[in-house]
Amino acid sequence: MSYIDGFVIAVPTAHREKFIEHARSFDTCFVEYGATRVIECWGDDVPEGKLTDFRRAVQATPEEAVVFSWIEWPDKATRDAGMEKIMKDPRLSPEKTPMPFDGKRMIFGGFRPVVTVGQ
Repeated sequence: MSYIDGFVIAVPTAHREKFIEHARSFDTCFVEYGATRVIECWGDDVPEGKLTDFRRAVQATPEEAVVFSWIEWPDKATRDAGMEKIMKDPRLSPEKTPMPFDGKRMIFGGFRPVVTVGQ
């Protein structure tokens, strides 16, 4: 059964192209280490909620967009092995390729699908 890593981050709108470039280089490494697909989505219709919402969850400022991303893996074992390799890969070190966003405000987690409809 597949396994999903999900992420929500706030990215300065001025860094949109820098983020896309960064994601393209990083995301190919996830696929190299076993991910079947990586999706990066730039917030387009992210409403404010009454109690909580995506913007508040990542403390996004008016100058930031919310990005919602996920990585699909064939299974949790492949994900665990892939993430271990990702953490050791020198191409992905923050010193060599700094993130164009505040990683401390990133929300992330691993998820086991329980319902899948369609592809």
